[in-house]
Amino acid sequence: MSRFHVGLDLGQASDYTAIAVVQEAGDDLHVRHLERFRHTLYPDVANRVEALLDSPQLKGKADLVIDTTGVGPAVSDIFSKRGRSFKAVKIHGGDAETHEEGTYRVPKRNLVSALQAALQTGTLKIASSLELAELLREELLNFRIKINIATGHDSYEHWREGDHDDLVLAAAMAVWSARTPQPTIIYV
Repeated sequence: MSRFHVGLDLGQASDYTAIAVVQEAGDDLHVRHLERFRHTLYPDVANRVEALLDSPQLKGKADLVIDTTGVGPAVSDIFSKRGRSFKAVKIHGGDAETHEEGTYRVPKRNLVSALQAALQTGTLKIASSLELAELLREELLNFRIKINIATGHDSYEHWREGDHDDLVLAAAMAVWSARTPQPTIIYV
């Protein structure tokens, strides 16, 4: 049975919220769905994600991965209260990937590296027929690593002011989930 991974990157204020659905197909990963919206109430975001997860294509075959950095805990609380399973990912700038108390602490570099490796090896396929496929490609092209010469610290972000990286992060979390099997936390 094919497995799906649904990455949810939550936006704040005027940022976009993005959803990326990635399907495992043997060694390949296929981006099957991209969606983004802004100025949407978080309960409405949760409703939209649940509708997607309950669709005939994904029902019982999808792992939800939620960015619980920033406003993420408020949204993950909605899913918890509804009894929905998910992987909570707190993105940080450190080096170590850890899992404690139901939350995965994942360096942004690990998420970006998983996505980059899949792209560079040609195992990540993005259907050009997707409405937001070109926008994802643009975000990928504008996404850069920045290294502070004084500290050696790396950061990953869009390189121009006004650009967005929400689709990149949603896709990166879905790819990370597919490539780094982790148990999903089940809330009862």
